[in-house]
Amino acid sequence: MWKKEVNDFLTYLKSAETSQTYLYRCYQTIQLEQAEAKSYQNCYRFLYYLEHGRTFYETSKNAPLMVKPILLFYGMVHLLKACLLTRRPDYPENTTLLAHGVSTRKRKKQQYSFWKDEVKIQHNGLFPYFSHVLFDIDALKSGKIAMKRLFAHIPEVSRLIRFHHGNTPLINIGNYAEQQLRFPLSCLDTYHMTETSFLTKMAAFFPPFLEQKTTKNHLVVDLPGPVSPHSQGPVFFNLEEEAIYFPSGRDQFTEWHEIMAHYLLLYNLSMICRYETEWWGDLLHSLPNEDHPFIVHFLKITTDKVPFLIGWYLYDQH
Repeated sequence: MWKKEVNDFLTYLKSAETSQTYLYRCYQTIQLEQAEAKSYQNCYRFLYYLEHGRTFYETSKNAPLMVKPILLFYGMVHLLKACLLTRRPDYPENTTLLAHGVSTRKRKKQQYSFWKDEVKIQHNGLFPYFSHVLFDIDALKSGKIAMKRLFAHIPEVSRLIRFHHGNTPLINIGNYAEQQLRFPLSCLDTYHMTETSFLTKMAAFFPPFLEQKTTKNHLVVDLPGPVSPHSQGPVFFNLEEEAIYFPSGRDQFTEWHEIMAHYLLLYNLSMICRYETEWWGDLLHSLPNEDHPFIVHFLKITTDKVPFLIGWYLYDQH
C-alpha cells in the first residue's frame, strides 16, 4: 500500500504544471512571501531533481555491484535537493552547501573493516543542512559515527545483525495497519525505566495514546490512527514487513531519521568504490569477511527504501 501510494504521487509530479502547483502549496504552508512566483521559478529545477534522482536509481538496478554505490549516492543527493526546494526556495543559499558535509578518515590498508569504520560530520555541506532543514536534527552533535551504528538504524538489517552479532538493535513493536504498539516488558530493563516513565517518554514520539495495558510480556498501547512512515527515530519502518520498529535498548536509542543513515553509508561506500578500488575489488570477488553480506544486503535494501522514504516526505507535505 505504501509504495503504490508514493509511486502514484511521484507520477503526479512528472509535469511542470503539477510540480508548480505542489511547490505553491508547500510555500503557502511555510508562509513564504511571493509563494506563487517562487513556485514558478523552481518548478523545473524541482522536476529535474526528481527525474535525475529516479533515473540514477533505476539505472543502479541493472548496474554491476562494482559501481552501484556511486549511482545510489548521487541519486539520493538529487532527491534530497528536491525535498530541500520545498522548504528552502533559494537553495543553495551559498556555495558551502554544495559540499557533501561529511568526510572519511584515512584508511589503513591492512585489516580494514567497513563495519568498524567511521565518518566525521562536517560543519558545512549537504548532510548537516538537510538534517536540520528536513528533520530538525543537529547532526553536528554526533561528531564521528561508526558504520555499525548506522546499520543499526535500518530495520531490514536487524535480522542480519542478530545472525552475526547475537543482538537485535531494532525490534518489531507493531504492524502499520493494526494501530497498536506492543513494547516488550524487557524494554523496561534495557531502558532502566519504570513502566510509567517509559510510557511517558514514548508518548513524545507517537500519536496520543488512547488506551494502555500491561500483559504478561508486553506494554500494549492503542493509537487513534496509523504512525506515518515519515516519522523519524526512535520510530523506524520496515518496508518489507510494513511494520514499526523501535530501538531495543537505551544504547540504540536515536532521534535520527533513517534517511540520514542511508546517506552516510552510501557516501562512505561511494568513496571506497572510487578510491579504494583494491579493497573494494577484494570484497566483491574474494568475500573475505563479514563486511560483504552487510554491504550487499544494504545496497539491495536502500535501492527501494530511500526513494520510498523521500517520496513519502514529499507526499506527506501534500
